[in-house]
Amino acid sequence: MKIGVMSGATGGAEGAIDGLVARCQDLEARGFASVWMANIFGLDAITALAIVGRETERIELGTAVVPTYPRHPVAIAQQALTTQAASGGRFTLGIGLSHQIVIETMLGLSYAKPARHMREYLSVLAPLLRGEPASFQGDEYRVNATLEVPGATPVPLLIAALGERMLRLAGSLTDGTILWMTGPKTIEGHIGPGVRSAAEEAGRPAPRIVAGFPIVATDDPDAARESIGKSLTIYGTLPSYRAMLDREGAAGPAEIALVGNEKELDAELDRLRDVGVTDFNAAIVPVEDGADARTLDWLQSRL
Repeated sequence: MKIGVMSGATGGAEGAIDGLVARCQDLEARGFASVWMANIFGLDAITALAIVGRETERIELGTAVVPTYPRHPVAIAQQALTTQAASGGRFTLGIGLSHQIVIETMLGLSYAKPARHMREYLSVLAPLLRGEPASFQGDEYRVNATLEVPGATPVPLLIAALGERMLRLAGSLTDGTILWMTGPKTIEGHIGPGVRSAAEEAGRPAPRIVAGFPIVATDDPDAARESIGKSLTIYGTLPSYRAMLDREGAAGPAEIALVGNEKELDAELDRLRDVGVTDFNAAIVPVEDGADARTLDWLQSRL
């Protein structure tokens, strides 16, 4: 199981370009396999990772995740291929539906029939990312397009797939799924079987399962979980994440967070590997002074 670190989801120095570059350079120097950048309401993740790609040499750079609705699939393909060229082939595009409250309430777009939207989106996006023409006629997209980005190699594609229909799309049309708010029991019994069976039926390679978890190394787990519960409350109210927490039997995000001392975290990480996680994406939560550095040092010891 590869280990990477989430970036760009919180404030602080790495919320700006210079700080993000410095963080990614440090993660690369420490030997981490990947850095995953959230695309929320700050830096544009694809653009920022193109810059990071010019300032690093080895580390995989991925988005976790970019919402589909606001960007035409041809536009996001062009961005992704450009970032792939800028980073020397180290970029992975993670996309997702986002949530109704964002797409409809904030952006004023329709969130109707999200699974159909994603199927059509992938029908245009996936061939373009492989360097092939896209020719598709659907209800939402009617596209005939070709892109030629010098220096670009095919871009690996992941989608945030949680429900059964989305898992089938992830397995049959992409390289796997990228998760958030999804516990180990749910990964073992729902996510893994769903995405792997779809990939096998489609004749595709075994899919990646990139699992993002809040994590902190601490000797005061009760206080840490209380802090995580307060800071991540919103995720427990969003329907897609709420469904995964309910499957896990978790009241809220704090219950699936990885919290404890280094020995306890060792066991948690081993369990994730055993249930089929291929890539661990650590969302380090700074719940107390020194927690970020302590957690990062422990993660580095697991490489």
